[in-house]
Amino acid sequence: MNKTIELLKERHLFGQCTDEESLDKLMNSEEVTFYVGIDPTFKSLHIGHVLPLIVAKHLCDAGHKVVILLGGGTARIGDPSGKTTSRKMLTYKDIDENTESIIEQIKGFLHIDNKKLQFANNKEWLENLNYIDFLRDIGSHFSVNKMLSFEAYKKRMETGLTFLEFNYQLLQSYDFLMLKERYGVKVQLGGDDQWGNMVAGSDLIRRMGGDGVEAFTIPLLTKSDGQKMGKTEGGALFLDDELCSSYEFFQYWRNVSDADVKNLLLCFTMISIAEIDETIDKDINKAKEILAYNITEFIHGKE
Repeated sequence: MNKTIELLKERHLFGQCTDEESLDKLMNSEEVTFYVGIDPTFKSLHIGHVLPLIVAKHLCDAGHKVVILLGGGTARIGDPSGKTTSRKMLTYKDIDENTESIIEQIKGFLHIDNKKLQFANNKEWLENLNYIDFLRDIGSHFSVNKMLSFEAYKKRMETGLTFLEFNYQLLQSYDFLMLKERYGVKVQLGGDDQWGNMVAGSDLIRRMGGDGVEAFTIPLLTKSDGQKMGKTEGGALFLDDELCSSYEFFQYWRNVSDADVKNLLLCFTMISIAEIDETIDKDINKAKEILAYNITEFIHGKE
């Protein structure tokens, strides 16, 4: 097995995959360009966005490349995945400002060489898309029956799914196609809640005569009691110091339950597995302190 895939699995950062054997061969044979997408629906990222970026760091450290795609186009619609209601519609000005803010935020903590890391914005190819041509060229490759079988749409069928949101899967799939053509992207990565969209993107490229593309997910981060990780009394655990101070951020990690410490150290730090096990066995409170200092330094800086 490819050593990077093995590492991601050991650190609980590798979930579902379109074809693991094919991905393994691809990563062993060449420098692969991956992509991770982020919709700029707010001015700051929250902790849920960080895991794909940590995976990006692992991939770049292993000699691969990553394109971070900002959804300046798709944010105009909103992804129904993992949501029970429609997203609030944002103005185009807000989306553009959020995009710039997020790029600066990522550059501030994700220190990866520019040769390994690029930023893209799907507004570039979605903003002036011809809808009739898009339906003919792209929409014809999608089965509505198959789309409705995905969990993201099943959940929304109970509360109401707008036609606007129903288009989202086509647009995300089109993103993968455009990134392959323009940036040489061969693999998409994202959270488990994105699985349906990711499979659809790989399928679209194959249906249009492309090959050699795969996708894999990162398991969604949950606490040992099954609750979603990264929620505070005030809401999401944001990375912006004005929305969540570095002190509050630190305290969140310092006070996690004993049962969650190992998984969080594996996912959010680069500390070796042997060292993690040794620290936890000796002193669980010390392990929490190491976790809190490590992730706070990573996001907010040592000072």
